[in-house]
Amino acid sequence: MNAQTERLLLQGAAGGIEALRDQPAPDVARRGVAVIAHPHPLFGGTMDNKVVQTLARACVASGFTAVRFNFRGVGASAGSHDQGRGEAQDMLAVLRQVAAQGPLVLAGFSFGAFVASQALAQVWDEGRVQRVVLVGTAASRFAVPPVPPAAHALSLVLHGEQDDTVPLASVMDWARPQQLPVTVIPGGGHFFHGQLPLLKGIVMRHLNA
Repeated sequence: MNAQTERLLLQGAAGGIEALRDQPAPDVARRGVAVIAHPHPLFGGTMDNKVVQTLARACVASGFTAVRFNFRGVGASAGSHDQGRGEAQDMLAVLRQVAAQGPLVLAGFSFGAFVASQALAQVWDEGRVQRVVLVGTAASRFAVPPVPPAAHALSLVLHGEQDDTVPLASVMDWARPQQLPVTVIPGGGHFFHGQLPLLKGIVMRHLNA
């Protein structure tokens, strides 16, 4: 992402986890650590996905150290795909190693939003989560856990109006029983082609609110 991007090899239940860490600029006040999960590994999802990189940039610009990582079986990460169960273990293992204490942001895109929601359910009671960012949440494909009611005010659920991978209606069906607001980008597709600067701006506004 930039010349200062640090490559990490962390440890998870399936073996090594490949990760990248970016720090805010020296003149930006440090606010905590953001851990960001990527889209579905079986459909080409990696930590280098453009939406994931955009989320990382938004976090770094807002004062959070951004850590994105490859799920098991992707890139140099050991293991094999586990339908979201093992991937949630991967995300928890990452945050325990790079953000064992202090303020925390959990973010994910598509399948990664499903995984991040599982991680959120596990760590919410620790009282460290500052913000949650779920983009293109894969509610049509997975049983995405509800967001803890007390976390609603800290959560941004962002979706493209014309997403043909995860229909907006499925996310609304997931959010409606929770009375969880969904922010819709008009005309947006699943990968927000041509709209990544807008996506970054909305995420930054949420992080800095």
